This record gives sequence, structure tokens and C-alpha cells, in this order.
Amino acid sequence: MILNLLLMAPQGGEGGGSSFLGFLPFILIIVIMYFLMIRPQVKKQKERQKMIDAVEKGDKIVTSGGIHGKITGFTDDGKTVILQVDEKVKLNVDRSAIGVVKGKG
Repeated sequence: MILNLLLMAPQGGEGGGSSFLGFLPFILIIVIMYFLMIRPQVKKQKERQKMIDAVEKGDKIVTSGGIHGKITGFTDDGKTVILQVDEKVKLNVDRSAIGVVKGKG
């Protein structure tokens, strides 16, 4: 009877390698999410930052709020632009509010 119990006991080497295989689907999901969602978003963000850094005096822009105007200058700190909306109307707008650069005026 004791011999039967010893033969039925699980061996120590079984089941040790399945822990990595159990995590493999989760690892694959994370890798797929990175390539399909995170990486394109980071790429798009870098392109937008390049566009904002490249604006110059005379460029026509549209802000994220929908204001159309022409850049007439920059403030001393460089974080805001002076936007001419009409002949006598000028606004100070953050660079981060620039939505689209239409080109030279």
C-alpha cells in the first residue's frame, strides 16, 4: 500500500517549464499593442513638435481653437507667438495651441 502511494506521488520535474508559456500570450499582446498603438502615436507627436518648432514670422496658422491668423513675432521667452488676426488685432497665443501651419502669408 505504501508502495502504491509513492508511485502515485507527482515527480519534481513536471510542470516547471510551463510558467513562461503561461505568460507568453500576455507578452505577445503587449508587443502588439506597442507596435499598433503606442509607437505610431509617439511618431505623430514628434512630427507635430517639429512643425511647431519650425514656425517662423510670416507663417499663416490655425490654432486648435479655430483662430486663423498670421505670425508677426515671438515673445522674449519663445513660448508664445504674436498672432495678427486682423489689421489692428493682435493676440498672444501659446505655441502648443498651434493646430495647423498653412505656410507663408
